Amino acid sequence: MAEKVGCFVCTGCKIGDAVDIEQVLSVANESGAVVAKSHEALCSKEGLDLIKSEIESNELGGVIIAACSQRDHVDTFRLPNVFVHRANMREQMAWTQPPQEEDTQMLAEDIIRMGFGKLQFTDIPQPEDVEVHNRILVVGGGVTGMSAALNAADAGKEVVIVEKEGELGGFANKLHKIFPKDLDLAAYPEPDVDALKEKVSGNDKITVEFNTTVASIAGAPAKFQVELKNGSGQKTINADSVVVAAGWKPYDATKLSHLGYGKPNVVTNVEFEQMAKDGKIARPSDGKEPESVLFVQCAGSRDDDHLPYCSNICCGATLKQITYLKDLNPEIAAYVVYKDIRAPGHYEEVYRQVQKQNAVMIKGEIEAVEEGDDGKLNVQATDVLMNEPVFVETDMVVLATGMVPTTLEEDVLNLAYRQGPELPEREYGFPNSHFVCFPYETQRTAIYAAGAVRMPMDLATCIDDAAGAAAKAVQSINLIEQGLAIHPRVGDASLPDFNLSRCTQCKRCTEECPFGALNEDEKGTPQPNPTRCRRCGVCMGACPERIVEFPDYNIQMISQQIKNMFVPDEFEEKPRVVCMVCENDAMAAIDMAAKNGLKLNPFVRIIPLRCLGSFNIIWVADALSNGIDGVLLLGCKSGDDYQCHFIKGSELCETRMGNVQDTLDRLMLESERLRLEHVAITDYKKIPEIFDSFLERLEELGPNPYKD
Repeated sequence: MAEKVGCFVCTGCKIGDAVDIEQVLSVANESGAVVAKSHEALCSKEGLDLIKSEIESNELGGVIIAACSQRDHVDTFRLPNVFVHRANMREQMAWTQPPQEEDTQMLAEDIIRMGFGKLQFTDIPQPEDVEVHNRILVVGGGVTGMSAALNAADAGKEVVIVEKEGELGGFANKLHKIFPKDLDLAAYPEPDVDALKEKVSGNDKITVEFNTTVASIAGAPAKFQVELKNGSGQKTINADSVVVAAGWKPYDATKLSHLGYGKPNVVTNVEFEQMAKDGKIARPSDGKEPESVLFVQCAGSRDDDHLPYCSNICCGATLKQITYLKDLNPEIAAYVVYKDIRAPGHYEEVYRQVQKQNAVMIKGEIEAVEEGDDGKLNVQATDVLMNEPVFVETDMVVLATGMVPTTLEEDVLNLAYRQGPELPEREYGFPNSHFVCFPYETQRTAIYAAGAVRMPMDLATCIDDAAGAAAKAVQSINLIEQGLAIHPRVGDASLPDFNLSRCTQCKRCTEECPFGALNEDEKGTPQPNPTRCRRCGVCMGACPERIVEFPDYNIQMISQQIKNMFVPDEFEEKPRVVCMVCENDAMAAIDMAAKNGLKLNPFVRIIPLRCLGSFNIIWVADALSNGIDGVLLLGCKSGDDYQCHFIKGSELCETRMGNVQDTLDRLMLESERLRLEHVAITDYKKIPEIFDSFLERLEELGPNPYKD
């Protein structure tokens, strides 16, 4: 708690035109400010000098900077050894309210009072130095794993590659040729795997464990104890972070009997590639060179009965394999039955080249593949463009089967985590993450996914992906060493404190933590692992006993902000709404609404939350028992296409809403006084409507009977 607090109000950006600044400063003084001053531009050198001078002369422990959004000038107002609260007077008041009106003035004054309420229960978090090994574990020695290892080694880290086979290279060892990287289509290059192998073997910072798997990973980032297993036994190494580059496996073609697999001359694209690499493309039944080959695209992909997703590389692989045929004999007929041909970028030119080689493209669906005379295959399809049947007699059928992440079929990490031994998955079995904002991160802190284990991709993309994952693994070590959080609250030094003497072993915190930061003992008591923590506060929202708090983010802090609001009596007909807003997407949407000149309801008071998953139902009771008419929650989009930076924050909050009814029943209040809305950043135009519609419903319900 900051004993001495200063308040600095910016008058620029129309703030000074909107309200009586002297009255705002008076409210700051009444709230306990040691010093309260205004300046026309606090973000300027002169403005910052004023703040720093007052901090030094008055020995301030906390300051309220009443100016622009906390999302702007982040580094400008990062002041050492003092707690800084950003009171948003610009987006939440000056840019969204009519100037010099009573309700606008009341809003500005409440923003100041809420700031003092927050500082009453906050301390500056003190980071703890963490000893690290500067070592990264890379699981998988294919092109992705080798590339990640080389990038990490270049950054000065030690790397241990765990490879289950006896050589590096992974699936690339099985390829005849790879996709061209540019418009030079004269020839498909051979995979240059040997060059990567030489770089790895010649790097003294990289150790490779061949014929080895991971038996278990215990501990936490910077403290991972990795048990490795091979034919000689087991050994333990320490690691700070992990890159999972375990690769992929072809979809099981034995499940595709309806496409003819199992018949002698029906092969997969992987098997066809091996034929080309071995130097003999021939019918398996008799070893004869084929006169015609039919390729079936999306064989088991984009199919709800098999793989519902597109595997990305299959179209390119088929185009490449047609050129193998044409190089062998230009007279070999090539047919392709496809759902869609996906050839982005320069691959469009590859597609054009294949067309010029007289490949026959049929947009259709395979109906049957039957054996004919002399080992031939009779393929029946429906041409969906012409809406008519097509019959093709061919020597071979090649099924373009999809990519399945290895982690879906094998135990790769064997984590000693309460929430399970492997990485949580998305709907298709790929490691889960906030896919757009944090593509390499998984739900296990400092464990990153790269390459085809993360999503279907070609070798060139795998190499780029490896660089990104390695960079994140290196960054995580550097941040953890300083006792700081990694994504998405990068640099946050706070950690949750658990008052375990009051713990009832309900296990809600250990079950709901999105990142597996908590294990538990045999009684169910949580066992924190600080370096696993992402500082989202979900554990704080989950705990019914309210035993979890952060130095700068806790139950009392939010409660006091609510209590510090001025609530007019029912006769003034000025309702009050507390709007608790996720500081990621939802807060950004409110800022965007202001920047685009939209007007907001003056009766709404906004409190940012780290994540809606940190919402605790006690705040509903605090608000309504203090006369607030309603509580509005704004969180990120949930569901399959979630946008929550902490994976399940909005979803968890929505689940907890069912428990709030008991609180409202106890207070004898209507459940409609609480509402949850999901918004994306792009939904900023909806913000005024969301506020107004909620206030309209509250007007129908009438004033909160708990008003004074």
